[in-house]
Amino acid sequence: MERVVLGLGSNKGFSGMAPDELLKRACARISEFVCKMEFSSIYRTAAMYVLDQDDFYNMVAVGEFSGTPELLLEKIHSVEQEFGRNRISEIRNGPRSLDIDIELFGHRRINTQSLVVPHERLLERAFVLVPFLEVLEKNADVNKADIEFYGKKLELLENQRVEKYCPFY
Repeated sequence: MERVVLGLGSNKGFSGMAPDELLKRACARISEFVCKMEFSSIYRTAAMYVLDQDDFYNMVAVGEFSGTPELLLEKIHSVEQEFGRNRISEIRNGPRSLDIDIELFGHRRINTQSLVVPHERLLERAFVLVPFLEVLEKNADVNKADIEFYGKKLELLENQRVEKYCPFY
């Protein structure tokens, strides 16, 4: 089992579900194949990269996975598709019903055409670091150096709007 950190986001409803409901349902599905899940609150965040779109709702899920990184990627792509994501027709970094990124997979470093871990933009995204730090700070077993490292990276991103929307339940 390896500890995985997933970043989830949504800014477009699907099948009558609002973005925050999509995130909660996606987490329920992910819990079917990722064990010992811990969830951050849901945050409302300003869109990045493509600015002319609705705000995103973002969160982080941390758990343990017993398969390969490629298998996890396959499974999260299936969850994205189940909740309305169509990678073929979407605008890159544009509106989407569900986006799930593998931010960390244990201590592995992966750089293939289909997967880069740690996620190549992890340290430039307050919408990932804020919820990730929330989960880290709740966990008594976490390495305090991790909190310090990610906290310092977050300080560099103070101009990004990240507002707590609601707790995850």
